[in-house]
Parts: sequence; C-alpha cells; structure tokens
Amino acid sequence: MGLRATFSYAGRVANPVVQPLPTRTGGFGGEAGLAAYLKNHSVTHLIDATNPFAAQISRNAVAASAAAGVPLIALARPPWTPGPGDRWTRVPNVARAARSLGNTPKRIFLAIGRTEVPVFGTAPQHHYLLRFVDAPKDRPALPHHDIIIDRGPFAEAAERDLLETRRIDLVISRNAGGEGARAKIDAARGLGLPVIMIDRPDPPQRHEVGTVEKVLRWIAHSVADRGV
Repeated sequence: MGLRATFSYAGRVANPVVQPLPTRTGGFGGEAGLAAYLKNHSVTHLIDATNPFAAQISRNAVAASAAAGVPLIALARPPWTPGPGDRWTRVPNVARAARSLGNTPKRIFLAIGRTEVPVFGTAPQHHYLLRFVDAPKDRPALPHHDIIIDRGPFAEAAERDLLETRRIDLVISRNAGGEGARAKIDAARGLGLPVIMIDRPDPPQRHEVGTVEKVLRWIAHSVADRGV
C-alpha cells in the first residue's frame, strides 16, 4: 500500500523485538498528548495492538482518535477458553487471584508480568516462580521466590518441563489470548495442574478485529475511500 508506519512501545521492555519499521518508545502524556502526536505527525490511521490488560492505553487511544479525527482499529486477539482437562478458576483481577490462594503454602508459577507482582505480598506464605523478559532493578518484596529471565514464545514441552522441574502446584495467568503465551496453559492441562485465570478488563467501545489480516484490509479499504 506504500504507507508510512511507526511502532510505538510503552518502554517496559529494555530490548524489544526489532521491527522492520521505525520505532518510538515511551508514553505520549495521556490522551491529549497522543492526540497532539497524531496531528503533529499527520497520522491517518491508528492501530491499538496493545496487551489486552493495558486498559488505560486503550482508553487513551479511543479518546485521542476522536479528538484528532483519526480512525482507530483495535487488534484484539481472542481470549483463551477452557477445554476438556482444564482446571480453571476465573477471577476478575490480580487482587482476587492473590486472595484466592488459601493459607496452605504452594509453589506457584506467577505468569503475570512484573508490574503487579507486589500484589502477592499479601500472600507471603507461598513460593513464587517469576519469569521476566528483563532482570528487575530491585528484587520483588516476596519472601520466597525465584526469577527466570527469558523471552517467549515458549514451546509446550519446555513449559511442561519447567512446571515439573520447579514442582509447581498452581499456575496464575492473565488471559492474554493468542498463541505466543498459551504454551504454559496447555502444559498445565497436560499435567493436571489448576490454573487461576485472570479475566481481561472491559475494553472501551471501539472497532475491533481479531487478526492482522483484517487490520490490513481495514487500512486498504479506508485508504481507498479517502482516495489516498
């Protein structure tokens, strides 16, 4: 289509995956800052492809789209759904996940990213296995934990080996959806392990599609409509 594009990262990962397009890193300064960026850089299409748990970013994108008069589409990968053999307990948020662990000490694979790990300080009796893309500057304030530094996607066989080797009793995961992070869920099913699955926050009202191909078709159609 011959259009210019820019990837924008929030900056939570020190070394993000290299992309074949220009990349910027860091916030915009809320919805007003994003709206100003769209106008100042003559942006004609806005694609929200953030993590489904980045609710504030998505709200800012919707508001900035309206303020700048720039059409928006969201790439919202479908959530995972439990199947035969899954032992899920669904909870609405991280705090509820921490409260649901009980008093008996467990070995827990806490697969939620680093920003919400401190919530589990309310359940210090458990041993937590944490996996981060980057080494944290400060150790989490959890009395019993181990940290693995690694970057996905991960294979189911490797995830199963990890759960067995670390003697994991329970997996806690956010329902990110997609294929890149689901191997741990499949591995838990194969081992008969329970999973506490954290539901996504409700997204703002917006135009959503579930595949990259549909995003590209939307761009092509809107460009044709504008005569660009």
